[in-house]
Amino acid sequence: MQISEQQINTENLFVNDVLADVQSKSQNLFLKIISNDSQQLAQVQQLIEQMDLVQQVNQNELLFKIKVVSLRTLQDQLQKTFPNDEINQQMSEIVAEQTIYWQAGRHRFNLSEKPLIYGILNITPDSFYDGGRYQDESAIKNRIQEMINSGVDVIEVGGQTTRPGFKEISAAEELERILPVIQMIKSLSDDVAIAVDTYKFDVLRKIIDQIDIINDVNAFTDDERKLALLKDTNVGLLTMHSARAKDYDNLTMEMKHFFEDNLQALMSAGIDRERIALDQGIGYAKVADGYQDYAMMHNIDQFNYLRRPMMVAISRKGFGAKLFGLNKDDRLPVTLVAESYMYLHGGRILRVHDIDETVQLVKMLDVIENGYWFGN
Repeated sequence: MQISEQQINTENLFVNDVLADVQSKSQNLFLKIISNDSQQLAQVQQLIEQMDLVQQVNQNELLFKIKVVSLRTLQDQLQKTFPNDEINQQMSEIVAEQTIYWQAGRHRFNLSEKPLIYGILNITPDSFYDGGRYQDESAIKNRIQEMINSGVDVIEVGGQTTRPGFKEISAAEELERILPVIQMIKSLSDDVAIAVDTYKFDVLRKIIDQIDIINDVNAFTDDERKLALLKDTNVGLLTMHSARAKDYDNLTMEMKHFFEDNLQALMSAGIDRERIALDQGIGYAKVADGYQDYAMMHNIDQFNYLRRPMMVAISRKGFGAKLFGLNKDDRLPVTLVAESYMYLHGGRILRVHDIDETVQLVKMLDVIENGYWFGN
């Protein structure tokens, strides 16, 4: 028995475009199983039916459509049903081909297998949500331990807010805020990845050998020294699109151009593509908390074709006030609703303040996404 990925083309160009959209945007594959054993093929057909997949049987061939997120479920069931068949090796190769990794310092995250819970820890007096909450050593240490206990994968330290109308501080002051916290995280966990949210070269230069991820709202291309410094490291780059100084006629198309150009610029500077993750920059529109934010929540799946991890970075942002008049402390429910939509449409890194609730969100959605009944 053999299994292989299929590219389906017709004489109708529009139908071909629709099929390509189903594959790239909606993250589906078309697979074909061939078997000369009719009983064996009938067993596979029953399995495909149990997974509620669109299928077609033609003599000794079975063609079907499957979501990428369900490939491992199919792989497990084929292994159970046909433990010694060559199809299992072929299935492993298909899964490996579809896997997206993020190389981030000490870590090589498999984003296809498990999303990242990326916790926010702002050591600032003026960040929009948690500014001023974590100013003394005891409060910071307690918060780090809480995040670790809740199952966070990454802790991002922020010493300079970039909220609308922010006031810039010096690199020296930013370093004074974040360096002790980096050491504190290291003292409490060897496993949690350490990220820093900064756009300043002088900050980056001082911390580059102590961290795993840099989150840059300026997308790393505003200062050529950044890429020269990053080139010979394994640090992960979180590159953000910002539209605070722009008006868009075609938002999605111009965002595609931005990410394509930015990826090319980073790779041309010697940065391996696997080190790069993408952030749409929700909240960084010319009109703060305007309707462009909702369009960007909606269009996240338009960037799946780039095959890089997409960040969901909307935790407690102003859309909750815009739509419902909610204070920042009351925005968790609407945040979770919006994050659920974005997660199901391709967002694999969830940058959040609320770790416990996000862990539950991801687990629940993952269970539902692969909620197939095989009768055992």
